[in-house]
Amino acid sequence: MSHNKTLLLIFKVTPTKFNFVTVDKQSEFLPFVIEGHVVGFIHNRFVEHLRRFNNVFVFTNDGGPVGDCVSLHPLLKTAEERTSAVAYVIEHLGEKYIPHIRNELYPVKSSFDKPTFFSLERAAAPYFGIKAYAIHMSGYVELDGEKHLWIAKRSHSKSTYPGLLDHLVAGGLPYGIDCRENVVKECEEEAGIPRSISIKAKPVGAISYMDIDGYRYQRYVVFSYDLILPESFEPKNEDGEVDSFKLIPVKHVAEVIRKTQFFKPNCAIGIIDFLFRHGYISPENHGYLDLLRSLIKGDCS
Repeated sequence: MSHNKTLLLIFKVTPTKFNFVTVDKQSEFLPFVIEGHVVGFIHNRFVEHLRRFNNVFVFTNDGGPVGDCVSLHPLLKTAEERTSAVAYVIEHLGEKYIPHIRNELYPVKSSFDKPTFFSLERAAAPYFGIKAYAIHMSGYVELDGEKHLWIAKRSHSKSTYPGLLDHLVAGGLPYGIDCRENVVKECEEEAGIPRSISIKAKPVGAISYMDIDGYRYQRYVVFSYDLILPESFEPKNEDGEVDSFKLIPVKHVAEVIRKTQFFKPNCAIGIIDFLFRHGYISPENHGYLDLLRSLIKGDCS
């Protein structure tokens, strides 16, 4: 089997690591609506935990434009008031209902370039089904004409996907920081890459995915960056979230994704995107467009 045909099998493995968003699963969630915009989706059973906070949430079943939905109390008019009120709810729900509190805020928006309605604790994002944003950076080196990717192994102490393989640099996009500065920050924290090098990372596109797991509805748009690193550079983790790094030929990385589940699932999708952009998969291969479309799932806005 040719190398490119082998690569086209990758995505047949990767999506099985996610729970597909089916119509049946979607029907278990109520829209979360602010100022007429659907900003998230909340599982109907998780909604029951919110009903006692009737000075924060309003539950509508009047057959409006979006049907039954959850919204914030109309007296909460500013982003600051909404942020504070929802934070109060999350604090009282606690780790029992929203585990792994991070004390990091995500902006709640209808789309990336729209105003922020309020900010939400990162751990709560999938329970409210908001669209979250992140950056993934592929750091690579060219050795003897062949591209090699620096691959990170996540710390076993991580609350999510401990011990799995990951991008060299990746991170959620918190409130109040733009993508470029987040890349620079994460480069320093996760791989010890100085600003003089990380500022050269190039934005190369975006992928998106959705995943339903119980009460959690995860919706992500991930901005992709590429960075060519000096041959002499060796990454060094600064924040304790990475166990080790290894420089691996791109073709070998693709085979690991195809044959194993060693990679964090959304990282595997990001690397498939890298394979497209760097010509490892071409239009001459059967299924090219189907695979390409698979990299944009749901609302990429």
